[in-house]
Amino acid sequence: MRYARHRFVVQEHFASHHHYDFRLEMDGVLKSWAVPKEVPRVKKVKRLAVQVEDHNVNYIDFEGEIEEGLYGAGSVRIFDSGFYYLLDRKDDKVKVVLLGKKLEGVYELIRLKDPKNWLLFMIGDRAHIAK
Repeated sequence: MRYARHRFVVQEHFASHHHYDFRLEMDGVLKSWAVPKEVPRVKKVKRLAVQVEDHNVNYIDFEGEIEEGLYGAGSVRIFDSGFYYLLDRKDDKVKVVLLGKKLEGVYELIRLKDPKNWLLFMIGDRAHIAK
């Protein structure tokens, strides 16, 4: 089975609260989640991921300063970027293979009771991808 390749980015955001923005290019936009702690790079580490508004795909390469007074004011730098393959997508679950410089493996996002809150975690590493 062949999967379409899409882009992803994780931006480290030094705003009112330091967090990471996990973004998947999907449906012509960047589907986006704010992750209060670093995106996990090992299995069994789960992180809260709060779904935020979609962003324009042009934002995928953004690094720099967002001016004071604007939404998300603060410094943004790219933590990691690369490509992903979508393995599964339902209303309450997204499963992808990330192929980045730092993040590489099979990841899942699972929606919690509050529809904006998700859990983000790695379920398999590079060896898992080959299976």
